[in-house]
Parts: sequence; C-alpha cells; structure tokens
Amino acid sequence: MHLPNKTVELVNLWAQFEARYPDGSIEDFCRYTLIHQREGRQTGEMMAGVIPAVPNAVLLKLMGRIHKINAAYGSAALEGTGLHQLEEMGMLLSIYQLKTPRKTEVIYTNLMELSSGTDMLNRLRQRGYISETADKEDKRSKRLRLTPAGLAVIDRAAARLEKMARMMTKDMPTEDQQLCIQLLRNMEIKLAARWVQDKGRPFDEVYKELA
Repeated sequence: MHLPNKTVELVNLWAQFEARYPDGSIEDFCRYTLIHQREGRQTGEMMAGVIPAVPNAVLLKLMGRIHKINAAYGSAALEGTGLHQLEEMGMLLSIYQLKTPRKTEVIYTNLMELSSGTDMLNRLRQRGYISETADKEDKRSKRLRLTPAGLAVIDRAAARLEKMARMMTKDMPTEDQQLCIQLLRNMEIKLAARWVQDKGRPFDEVYKELA
C-alpha cells in the first residue's frame, strides 16, 4: 500500500521524536513539532550574540541566563511582600510541603549550601515566619514549622510571583511551556537526586559516572 507523502513524513517525524524521547506522549510530540515549525520565525539576537559552539552548552547557558533574569524580576516582584529573594519563598514552600522538616532537608531540597541556607533560615525565623522545635528523634537537630505570619507571607508573595511568571512567559504558548517541562524534568530529577553526594568530589570522578 502506497502511503501519501504527508503520512510518511508524519511517521518519520514520530519515529525521530520517539527515539529521542521514549517516554513522550502524543501531546508532547505535537508540541515538539509546533516548536520546530516556529523556530524559523524567531527574531532578535540570542544571548547577546555570544553563543557556545555545541548545543548542550547553548542550552545550559540559556537556562543560566533565564535563571538570572528570573531572580532579578523575582526580587522586584517580592518588594513589599515581606520576602526579598526567590530562595526565601522556596524555603517557606518546602517547609509547608514537608510539614515539620529538619533544617538540612529544607536546605538541600532547595539546592543551597549548608552555611548560606542556615543563614537564610535564621533570617526567616528572626522575621517571625518560621519557628524551631526540638527534634524528638535527634537531640542535635531542630524541626521547622511555619508560623501564621509565614503562611500569610506565602500568600502575598505567591500572588506577586504568579503575575511575574505570566509576564515572563507571555509570548510562550502553553504547549511550548509544557514541552519544556517534559524535556527538562528528567535532567532535574536525576541531577537534583545526586547533587549533595557529588559535593566536594573531583569533577573527573563525577564526569565518569554521569557522562
């Protein structure tokens, strides 16, 4: 049976997508195809024209620059809410989700260094957003809990950050956002799970395990 050219093209595109993303759904495939169609319509200069030579480095640099832009707009959006940094919101949300976590749980969940994370938690406690209680299982540790003021500041900050997120992604269709999440989630899950154990290890040693 002779298949129409468009059917053959569609089958080939699906085969390419499935080979790259075996866990991808049909919806993910549709989003992936739409993004590739839009690539030719992009305007403006990416990364101020300083673009690495290989795609993986381009991706990581692009993610890093967006992270910095997000942090800058985030600080502006949080002004007047009682929080000053996106990381503070991350800390409070982690405590909310984990109920009564240890300090180290909150710090490492947010991919922070122990010293800087401890300082940030202390500042949040001093502002009355969290409280500490003794850990019944480990006398050396403290458990954290949100205070009513902490719950209130989360509500104020969340409203502002939701507006910021809509502003930053205004020109990015929802299906593109969902595809980005699908493509990047496994990288985040894999690297976040081993980030703490890799701290302080020689890079070449880590590279042999991950590359």
